[in-house]
Amino acid sequence: MTIDSAMLGRIESLLFVAGDDGLAPDQIATIIDTTKGEAERLLDQLQTNYEGRMDAGITMRKYGGRYRLVTKGEYASDIAKMLENPSPKLMTQASMEVLAIIAYKQPVTRVEIDDLRGVKSEGPLQTLVAKGLVMEKGRLEGSGRPILYGTTELFLDRFGLESLDGLPPLAEVEEGEQEDTDLFMTKFQEAFNMEEDEGGIMD
Repeated sequence: MTIDSAMLGRIESLLFVAGDDGLAPDQIATIIDTTKGEAERLLDQLQTNYEGRMDAGITMRKYGGRYRLVTKGEYASDIAKMLENPSPKLMTQASMEVLAIIAYKQPVTRVEIDDLRGVKSEGPLQTLVAKGLVMEKGRLEGSGRPILYGTTELFLDRFGLESLDGLPPLAEVEEGEQEDTDLFMTKFQEAFNMEEDEGGIMD
């Protein structure tokens, strides 16, 4: 039976967005409107494709019945070098926005971060977790039990803080007004004497 490459692409995009949460075959089947068996067949093919490509730095693994995209083990040393010294100047503006929100609002869910930024934050959030600056702090009670995120001890160390009390206090938000990304970023930049320089910040 032939494999529809477009279907593989659809599944790959879903796994990328799902991040560390991963997806089960029945979830994928529902989204792409196919059977669980077909979804599993496509997942097997996708993994075969990754493993057979020397130019692919990622592959797919199954954990507890859920599939996730992960980096290949043979590139672990390169990744370790990249993560050794995370700093404000080596992050994208998006990563800095997400980190600022988490620093001030923690524990906070990804949905709350998305709402404040007005855009999806999965990519920057994964980057911050990979760098060891952000970690899971439990789950919110209620429907879906979304993951709560907070900063780590490494965050304090890399940013020269003894504790989160070292962050400048946020300005009072008038009743009826909503906090926005600019409010968090302004105080965050103030804390570390950072100047906005889009050309000099990279991930």
